[in-house]
Amino acid sequence: MLESGYLTQGPQAAEFERLVSKHTGSRFGFATSSATTGIHLALHAAGVKPGDEVIIPDFSFPATANAVIQQGAVPVFVDIELSTFNLDPRLLREAFTTRTRAVMPVHAFGLPADMGPINAVAAEFGVPVIEDAACALGGSYRGREAGALGDAGVFSFHPRKIITTGEGGMITTSDESLAERISVLRSHGAVRGSHFMSFVDAGYNYRLSDVHAAIGVVQMGRLASIMSDRWRLADRYALELDGVEGVTAPTVPDGSVHAFQSYVVLLDDAIDRDAVIDGMRARDIETTLGTYSMHLQPYFRDRFGIADEMLPMATRAHRSALTLPLYPQLSDEEVSEVSATLADVIGSQK
Repeated sequence: MLESGYLTQGPQAAEFERLVSKHTGSRFGFATSSATTGIHLALHAAGVKPGDEVIIPDFSFPATANAVIQQGAVPVFVDIELSTFNLDPRLLREAFTTRTRAVMPVHAFGLPADMGPINAVAAEFGVPVIEDAACALGGSYRGREAGALGDAGVFSFHPRKIITTGEGGMITTSDESLAERISVLRSHGAVRGSHFMSFVDAGYNYRLSDVHAAIGVVQMGRLASIMSDRWRLADRYALELDGVEGVTAPTVPDGSVHAFQSYVVLLDDAIDRDAVIDGMRARDIETTLGTYSMHLQPYFRDRFGIADEMLPMATRAHRSALTLPLYPQLSDEEVSEVSATLADVIGSQK
C-alpha cells in the first residue's frame, strides 16, 4: 500500500467507504478521523448551529454530548429504557422545544435504538435523525442495517469497536444534499476546480488517511466472521448466566440484531457493582462499568445541574451496569469461567 504513494486520503479510503456504505445499504460513505469528528461533521452538515438543541440519551460515552457542545449547541438529555440501555422513545416528544434541531439516538453497545417511533416523532417536528452508531456495525433493526436508519449514521473504528482502523470513523447517508455538505466540510470547506481549490466554507480536516483505511478494508473482509464469533459468545453468556441471582443478561427486542460490541449485564440494586469489579480483578478478570450517565460527570453536572431523579433509569444504569469480557478470540471455556467467577463474587457480598 505504501508503494502507491498515497498516505493521506486516497484510493484505500474510497474503497473503505464503498464497503461500509454497501454493507449498510447507504448511498454514500465518508471516512473520518474518528467517530467524534464524524458526529461533529454530521451535526454541522445537518444545519445545527450555536444555540440550537440536540436531543440525546443520557447514558452514553461523553463524546456524544461533546460533539454537540463543540458545535456550539446544547445537548438535551433524555432517559433510557433499562431493558435496552437505549433512549426511551416514550419520552422523546416532551424533550422537543422550539430550539430543537436534531435527534441523535445512540445504539447502546451495538443494539439499535427503537428507530421507528424515534423517526416518527422527529418527522413530526421536521428535524433530522443522526444515529450515533459508533458501536453498532453489524447490528440491524427491522431488516435494515444500523447506519441506514436515520438521515445519517456515524460509526467508530476505535480498537474496542467491531472492526478497527486504529483510530477512525465513518458517516453513512443516502441524502444527497447532506452528502454534498459533508464532502465539502470534511476537507477544509474546499471544492476542487480544474486548476485549484475554492474554499466555500470554514471546514475541517476530518479525513481518514489511506494507511488507516487500508486496515479497515481488510477488517471489512472479516466482518462476517467477527460477527459470527460475537453472536456465538453472546449466546454462550446468556446460557451461562441464566439463573445467576442478581444478574440480568442483555435482551434483544424482536426485529433487532445486536452487534454485541460489548456484553453488558445489569446487576440488582443491592449489589455493589464497583466491589464486583474489584473482586473480578482480584481473580484476574477485567470488567468495567457499562458506560456513563453523562449528567453525573463533573462537566455536565456543573453546567446543566440535572437532578438524578430527572433521569432515574440512566442513573441506575450508571451505577449497576457491568461490562463483561467479549472479543472474538474469547473461548467458550473462558466465558464459563467469567460467568462462574461473577456468580461467586456476587455471592460473597451476601
